[in-house]
Amino acid sequence: MAITLPHDAMAQMFAAAPDNDLPDVPNFNVCPTVHVHTVTSAEGTRRLRPMRWGFIPHWYKSPTDGPLLINARSETIADKPAFGAAARQRRCLIPTSGFYEWTVTPDKTRLPWYITRADAAPMVFAGIWQEWTAPGTEDVLTTCAIVTTAANPVMGQIHKRMPVVLEPDEWPLWLGEAGKGAARLMDAADEDALKFHRVDRAVNSNRAEGPMLIEPIESEDAG
Repeated sequence: MAITLPHDAMAQMFAAAPDNDLPDVPNFNVCPTVHVHTVTSAEGTRRLRPMRWGFIPHWYKSPTDGPLLINARSETIADKPAFGAAARQRRCLIPTSGFYEWTVTPDKTRLPWYITRADAAPMVFAGIWQEWTAPGTEDVLTTCAIVTTAANPVMGQIHKRMPVVLEPDEWPLWLGEAGKGAARLMDAADEDALKFHRVDRAVNSNRAEGPMLIEPIESEDAG
């Protein structure tokens, strides 16, 4: 992911009170296990807060006690022991400027693509969250995962899955502010909602940083 929107702009966009310990922005190479920006809602108040990208089920004895759960499949989220309660009770919004996906060439080269909204607006993913406490301590780690769905035909050119992208009028329902029925939001975005372009393979490294990571490079098969 890439997150470039300033904190005050995010807080204004969501009408949310910002925490003091939000991750630094801009960040053009947000990798799993780092903290990302999220929005939650409770008792009529929205909060812009940091969470670890990598959902930790309550039964894990350590953050690495099982698979790294950065995504939750919409088709099975309600039935998975790790995700079911969060899908019903702890949903969040995860704002981003864009995200990366990869295609693989016949010689196993991983080619990165950067995906954004076609209208250049910030992108908002459906997310779920969970508080995890290390056994024998009072240390609480708040974690999240992105909800994914089957890719629409356009995104399907580069990957079979895609994040659930929410429109502004859908945020209240996903956050639980507008009653029940959030499950109906877990579909793929319209075909014309997103666009993508090839970027340099430098982003394949989690140590890479800087705005050049999202710059388009020439490619015959760029979309």
